[in-house]
Amino acid sequence: MPPFDPAHPVLDLAESSTVLTQQLCDIESVSGDEGLLADAIVAALAGCAHLEIIRDGDTVVARTNLGRAERVVIAGHIDTVPINANVPSRYETYEGEEYLWGRGTVDMKAGVAVQLKLAAELSEPAVDITWMWYDHEEVSNELNGLNRLARNRPDLFVGDFAILGEPSNSQIEGGCNGNLRAEIRASGLRAHSARSWVGDNAIHKAAPILDTLAAYEPRQVEVDGLVYREGLNAVGISGGVAGNVIPDEVMVHINYRFAPSRSGDEAIAHVHELFPGYDITIVDLAEGARPGLDAALAQRFLAAVGGEAKPKYGWTDVARFSAMGIPAVNYGPGDPLKAHADDERVRLSQIVDCEAGLRAWLTSGS
Repeated sequence: MPPFDPAHPVLDLAESSTVLTQQLCDIESVSGDEGLLADAIVAALAGCAHLEIIRDGDTVVARTNLGRAERVVIAGHIDTVPINANVPSRYETYEGEEYLWGRGTVDMKAGVAVQLKLAAELSEPAVDITWMWYDHEEVSNELNGLNRLARNRPDLFVGDFAILGEPSNSQIEGGCNGNLRAEIRASGLRAHSARSWVGDNAIHKAAPILDTLAAYEPRQVEVDGLVYREGLNAVGISGGVAGNVIPDEVMVHINYRFAPSRSGDEAIAHVHELFPGYDITIVDLAEGARPGLDAALAQRFLAAVGGEAKPKYGWTDVARFSAMGIPAVNYGPGDPLKAHADDERVRLSQIVDCEAGLRAWLTSGS
């Protein structure tokens, strides 16, 4: 393979999935800058006669059209959070295990590497497959490549089952929690701090909000056999005018992760119930997704991969597929606890295991 050229990167799909992961990670693709990587993916797949290639912005779709009785959608995002001196990637040994270290190794270029390799090699899978590699996952919902693709090409979202390659330690994680962010405001009256008695300090009124959050006991909710952990936390607070002014407003920014048994509307109602009398603005809401493990394809997938399915605590794009009526699970290499970390690193054995699990399932006729 020629030396790496950052202006014209090349992906070699004949390499192992671990080497391909390094190639992907060394192509910087922070959200909004995925073009070079999308170009490289299209070029790498160009010679695959069994695949129909479709591009929408910096989202690349590759699908088989073999007339199989079932179709599976397998997706992964190609963007990362910002780099912090962790590109280029490198191999390292940590506690006796071999890892690839660097931005995107966990979230989620290792999963994309596995998918790309299988997309190129599986010309006769047991099911038809729609592969999706999309942009802008790490930023706001309105920019999400899957969201845009669903508007522009809803016909591509036809399937009996979906897999998202989010990091799950190469184990199946069903569904996901919902995600709500809200701004809770309290108002007061400005005054000179030397004559504070004529004002009304809004920041002091934040105390009951913080007390409620500190005392809150999150639920653990069983949904279709998996137990989801909820969470309600302050993630920001702002207020104040000047060092000699009694503030007239304070805002506490909260994040609520709710089990998929609760709808978005029910989550909003719960927040209002907890903070009566306050001005509440919902700034972001994403529905959760039930596990999706009761589908026949999901059961066959679980049998092929082995192990025990677990819940996904964070929100992922499985919720988009679930909302479209497609049962979906998370399955990808990497420890979710290392996603976005400055020492982000993926265990090489997990990349190999993930590829083996997907390959066994996609080539099995049972």
